Amino acid sequence: MKGVDVFGLGQCSLDYLGKVAAYPAADTKCEFDDLTIQGGGPVATALVALTRWGASTTLAGVVGDDPFGERILTSLRDEGVGTEGVIVRRGDASQFAFIAAEPGQGRRTIFWRRPTGQEPAADEIDLPRLRAARLFLTDGLFIEAALAGAKAAREAGLPVVVDAGSLREGMLELAALSDCFIASEVFARALVGRDDPRAACRRIAGLGPDLAAVTLGPKGHVALAGKEWIERPAYSAAAVDTTGCGDVFHAGFVHGLLAGWETEQSLDFASWAASRVSLSLGGRAGIPSPAEYPGPAEE
Repeated sequence: MKGVDVFGLGQCSLDYLGKVAAYPAADTKCEFDDLTIQGGGPVATALVALTRWGASTTLAGVVGDDPFGERILTSLRDEGVGTEGVIVRRGDASQFAFIAAEPGQGRRTIFWRRPTGQEPAADEIDLPRLRAARLFLTDGLFIEAALAGAKAAREAGLPVVVDAGSLREGMLELAALSDCFIASEVFARALVGRDDPRAACRRIAGLGPDLAAVTLGPKGHVALAGKEWIERPAYSAAAVDTTGCGDVFHAGFVHGLLAGWETEQSLDFASWAASRVSLSLGGRAGIPSPAEYPGPAEE
């Protein structure tokens, strides 16, 4: 079986996004503009970025047989992402989100509905296809399937990269099966009970990953690679919307990993790519070309 570069497992969504001048108080009306409809989801968006950058990718996940599910699949196929592993649950609804972005603040608020269909079971994942890939990327949102995928990847000698957005049951077990575990600031805070990303990196690294990192939004990122600390500020950007920045950060890191870059450069490219995404509404419209990358930031 000819394998793809990246086998991804995670949620996929349809996002409706609009701009608001400021987030409204309760029981008020708020006008929005620039309505945009894009596909979303942590791993799904990362795979879109990687495909635009020349990688071959495929996604395992779940949608319903509703119009949202059809549009989610179309958005992925149009980008060249394989969808053979996305299960269509009959009679169920797909994941959907409405996102209010505040361009002046560089922040957004997400209202979302998780898919109503049963999440993919471990025995529904195409493990032979996964083992034939070069890398396994997951967000851990379908935890039983993610654990099975990570175990299969490790047995096949593939690197396992985890996008850890929230601390949920099974995520620390997944960390122990991963090579690169990149967590959000929210995850890190929940893990150690305080704002201490270095402590979170040490805790994660103690579980086994070669790389433990925490993304800090406009404050940059902190990572522990073996015994080496890597800490960098974010690239400056007049952010319009931060939707998808974390997703593309993970894509940028995977891009560097596949290219054989040093860890520090992979993280720097990831940070740069995420900053470019924030200049546009939605997680996919602003995905930049690697040709625009200025190279590693100076100390």
